[in-house]
Amino acid sequence: MAAISSDGSIWTLDLGNDENRFSPDWLGDVEAALDELEASTGPAALVTIGAGKFYSNGLDLDWLGAHLDQHEAYVERVQALFARVLTLPVPTVAALNGHAFGAGAMLAIAHDYRVMRTDRGYFCFPEVDIHIPFTPGMTALIASKLTPRTALQAMTSGRRYTAVAAEAAGILDATAMLENLGDAAMGIVRDLAGKDRATLGKIKSGLYSDAVAALTAADVVGGTE
Repeated sequence: MAAISSDGSIWTLDLGNDENRFSPDWLGDVEAALDELEASTGPAALVTIGAGKFYSNGLDLDWLGAHLDQHEAYVERVQALFARVLTLPVPTVAALNGHAFGAGAMLAIAHDYRVMRTDRGYFCFPEVDIHIPFTPGMTALIASKLTPRTALQAMTSGRRYTAVAAEAAGILDATAMLENLGDAAMGIVRDLAGKDRATLGKIKSGLYSDAVAALTAADVVGGTE
């Protein structure tokens, strides 16, 4: 279960303590948390973090396999979440406490910044190894945040990046030991929390307009993981 809390200007979205897969219930919790944040006034910045072994292991393939008739609506909902985080009108940072795979890695990429624990966990887009192509929206999201070379390597190799390797590739902005992870993430955005929301939202929407258009297009033809 995902839940949000605030401490002054810092809002923390706890993604949960299991694999934090994108089940409909989990998506609902995250959407409600973002609603609460966006309904607030005053300085704010968002930190997302999980507990335990995973930041997020991506799509809920078990649920999806049992509800194939809802495949398109489900992918649209997931991509809408990516677009929302990408353009959220407050500074955002993903604190990767553990594995970030597939859609979980994409959620992290949608944030403004990323910091990952140094001693455990992998960042990975496994689609090439599980025979599931990226949707156009997912491709556009990743391409909007990574250099062409890093995007090519990450998307076509299925490489499992350690924190050190991910930082060297430009996927991460920082690394930290687990006990310092939350503080490190907060440190990145704390001084940015007072930025005007309307202005910041418009800047992000313009900066990522192509990715947002691809993520929110009616046609989601392509694969998912």
